[in-house]
Amino acid sequence: MIVPTYERMIVFRLGRIRTPQGPGMVLLLPFIDSFQRVDLRTRAFNVPPCKLASKDGAVLSVGADVQFRIWDPVLSVMAVKDLNTATRMTAHNAMTKALLRRPLQEIQMEKLKIGDQLLLEINDVTRAWGLEVDRVELAVEAVLQPPQDSPAVPSLDSTLQQLALHLLGGSMNSAVGGAPSPGPGDTLEMISEVEPPACHAGAGTEPSPKQPVAEGLLTALQPFLSEALVSQVGACYQFNVILPSGTQSIYFLDLTAGQGRVGHGAPDCIPDVVVEMAEADLQALLCRELRPLGAYMSGRLKVKGDLAVVMKLEAVLRALK
Repeated sequence: MIVPTYERMIVFRLGRIRTPQGPGMVLLLPFIDSFQRVDLRTRAFNVPPCKLASKDGAVLSVGADVQFRIWDPVLSVMAVKDLNTATRMTAHNAMTKALLRRPLQEIQMEKLKIGDQLLLEINDVTRAWGLEVDRVELAVEAVLQPPQDSPAVPSLDSTLQQLALHLLGGSMNSAVGGAPSPGPGDTLEMISEVEPPACHAGAGTEPSPKQPVAEGLLTALQPFLSEALVSQVGACYQFNVILPSGTQSIYFLDLTAGQGRVGHGAPDCIPDVVVEMAEADLQALLCRELRPLGAYMSGRLKVKGDLAVVMKLEAVLRALK
C-alpha cells in the first residue's frame, strides 16, 4: 500500500501497535494486520456561534476559528477515540470559561490576546492526544444585550431588603449602605410571614432554625406578582434549593394563572422547568447580583427543561425594582 508524504499509517499486528509506517510503500499481512491512516496536514474547524454572558452581564454571540495539526500519530489514535469531537468540545469549554471572566469591552478590544490565551489552554489538554493547536481566532458575531450597570446597592424594593436584613441577622447591613434596622410599623406584615412576631423583639435575633432563608425570600415575591407578569412569563417553576446544611428544599413559582403564586413544596401542576441552585445563589439572584444566564453558564444554576423559559425569570427580577 502506498502512503503519501503527508500521511502516516498506524498498523496493528494481531492487535499490537507498530511504529508508524510511511511515507512510501507499506506491506501489510492479510487477516493479521489492521491499519488506520493519520493525516499530518494542518486542518481547521469552527466553534459555532453560541450565546454567552460576559462578566458585566452583556449577552453576546461568539464563535471561534481553530487551526490544528497532529504531531504524534500514535497518540492521536491511542489516546482518544474521537479526536475531532474531543478537540471541538475542549475549544468550546475553554472559550466559554475565558469569556465569563471578562467584561464586554475587554472581549471586543483584546480578541487577539484572548485567542492566544485560549491557544495555550487548549494545547495543555490536546498535547496529550498528539495534537497541537496553531491558531485560535475569536469572532464576535453580535451583542444581543448590552452590559448591565449593576449598582453597588441591591435593587430590591425596600421591604424585601429589610426582610433579607432580618433573616440574615444584619449580615447584609454593609451591602445596603448601613441601613437602619426596620421599624415595626412598615415591616410587621413581612416579618410575620417568616417567623413569629415574638422573635422580632431582639435587635440581634438569629434567623429561625426551623425555616430556611430561601423560604422567606421566595415568599416575599408574592406582593410583586401580577396578572401582567403572568401574561408575560406564563410558566411554572420548581426550585430545588440546596440549603447550607446540605439538605434540599423544594419551592414553586407558578405564573400560569391569575396573579401567580409562590410557596413551599412542589407545584400542583407539572412544572415547565426545574431549577436547582444553592441558597446563597438564590439570594444573589433575587438581589440582582447574579443573572439567570450568567448563573447557568457558570454552573451555579442547573436546569431541567427549556433554558428559554428559565431566562424569562428576568421579567420577575425586573418586577422587584
